[in-house]
Amino acid sequence: MAAVLLLAIAAPLSATPGGELGTMPRGDYICELPGDATGPAGTRVPDEDFSVVTASSYRAGDAIGSYLLTGDQLIMTGGPHMGKRYKRVSQGFVRLLDAQGKPGDVRCVRRKPNNA
Repeated sequence: MAAVLLLAIAAPLSATPGGELGTMPRGDYICELPGDATGPAGTRVPDEDFSVVTASSYRAGDAIGSYLLTGDQLIMTGGPHMGKRYKRVSQGFVRLLDAQGKPGDVRCVRRKPNNA
């Protein structure tokens, strides 16, 4: 019995079926559609932009919302982007998912001070 208890304590906890709970890095996420070889690398989609302001909150325009990050799935659970789902590609890069849950064309990348 004690051995089972020790194994249970040592195993990493997964709070949700989708993976471990996490947070997105704070900052502004600039969203765009991909460009092509004949023009700019991307076309801004400012209505999709958002800023992560705390461990579970984001701002879009003048409104605040909440988000949940489980594994590589980012879900806007409240606010102006409520219901939108993203796949986290890397630390500061997400892709908006379509109605079937597949990554669409819109990509959002965290802006850094040197790429403003």
